[in-house]
Amino acid sequence: MADAATLTKAPVVDFRTNPSRYKHWKVTYDGPVATIAMDVREDGGLKPGYQLKLNSYDLGVDIELYDAIQRIRFEHPEVGSVVLTSAKENVFCAGANIKMLGVSSHGEKVNFCKFTNETRNGIEDATDHSRVRFLCAVNGTAAGGGYELALACDHIMLVDDNASAVSLPEVPLLAVLPGTGGLTRVVDKRMVRRDHADFFCTLTEGIRGSRAVGWKLVDEIVPRSKMAETVKARAAEFAAKTDRPKGAKGVQLTELKRDISGDTISYSTVVAKIDRRTKSVEILVKAPTKEVESTPAAIQAAGVAFWPMALARELDDLILHLRTNEANIGLWIFKTSGDSALVEHADKVLEANKSDWLVREITLYLKRTLKRIDVSSRTIFAQVEQGSCFTGTLAELLFTADRSFMLNGTFKGDNRPAAKVRLTSANFGPFPMCNGLTRLETRFLGEKGAVDKLKGMIGKDLDAEAAEELGLVTFAPDEIDWEDEVDRKSTRLNSSHGYISYAVFCLK
Repeated sequence: MADAATLTKAPVVDFRTNPSRYKHWKVTYDGPVATIAMDVREDGGLKPGYQLKLNSYDLGVDIELYDAIQRIRFEHPEVGSVVLTSAKENVFCAGANIKMLGVSSHGEKVNFCKFTNETRNGIEDATDHSRVRFLCAVNGTAAGGGYELALACDHIMLVDDNASAVSLPEVPLLAVLPGTGGLTRVVDKRMVRRDHADFFCTLTEGIRGSRAVGWKLVDEIVPRSKMAETVKARAAEFAAKTDRPKGAKGVQLTELKRDISGDTISYSTVVAKIDRRTKSVEILVKAPTKEVESTPAAIQAAGVAFWPMALARELDDLILHLRTNEANIGLWIFKTSGDSALVEHADKVLEANKSDWLVREITLYLKRTLKRIDVSSRTIFAQVEQGSCFTGTLAELLFTADRSFMLNGTFKGDNRPAAKVRLTSANFGPFPMCNGLTRLETRFLGEKGAVDKLKGMIGKDLDAEAAEELGLVTFAPDEIDWEDEVDRKSTRLNSSHGYISYAVFCLK
């Protein structure tokens, strides 16, 4: 008989890493300034068939960058600014590796671009909400995705050497638009004039020097001889403006514990069970088993074991794993279990300590993780059953679903509590979607007063009839209709999974 190790299925792509495993980045710290230097190993691609020349990148390069940024945010509270640059001479980054894209399937390209843009969004989130400013020192040519990486930073410095330039050459070279937000960030973030942006994206050679500054494509140009000292001075200037505590101790992001046995993926707070016959996965998210730590010092001591932190890390990893390694699983079904009072208490702790740097980071991490679900190219259901715990933070899983089912009443012989939904302050602010609105605000667009009415329901247990009347769930079948309603709709969707996934991707 095969042992457990034999039955464990190693994922094709593992998003768990740490600095000792990095192949492509060098991270250094100098007091309040961190430097992330891109030094891509040509033979270090995730799969064979291409060389990562000129600091071009694939998903593996971005997995390391994402990890590095997470570690700065959690392990180094003393850092107030980050310098993003290249460790190679005369080249910053050539963007996404073209040959890598050539040997990738459509789904792999979608996931690559999605994750890459989410990582850039994370840089901007750190600038906007964590008070960590990112400075990009472009010390060579930045083309395509290389310039898109620079665009995610708050301040761009370009070496003035009559050779280095910034460009978005995808249209003239590949007849495609930039894939990770290039044109959007040029126009909407940097406020480049539309006529300038139109001309800029037709140039294979890009724009350099004073014109790059004049057109707002970069913030300043610096002679190569003065680049290092100017970057250092600017980074120190930005770091001085942070509100992150210089003397605080960070939380170590230890190796995330995950077990993959057959078609079951298990963490401490999340368990996913894949049904390959129906091309679906049930994702059970568990409430804490006791009251979470309630003071900044206790939360700090708990570290990655603090339930909201563990939830963010584990759900984040599961989403990325399912997206990348389980492309045929078209339906994600969210379920919850546990004590609603314990989730409500955890939400109150986050709210009461929101000014603490670590609590702020944990809340922002939960926000980014929930956003991953919003933009995942899958059909998402939520099932509110007996013993469920769709409360506060966990209720956000209900509101991110495409459709939701809530059991009206109980099943004969099932002694678990009847299905309830409970709102907390977490549903009204800390976890906005990509559109800047909460999921409830998005749900009730155009319905004046609906969200205010729901605020009056905070802390109340809402049964199926009340939840359906308030618009919090899609369907509320009783015991007789439950199996037929849920199974029939799931089967119908999965029979056309390719269409559904594509449609959801286009909409999201």
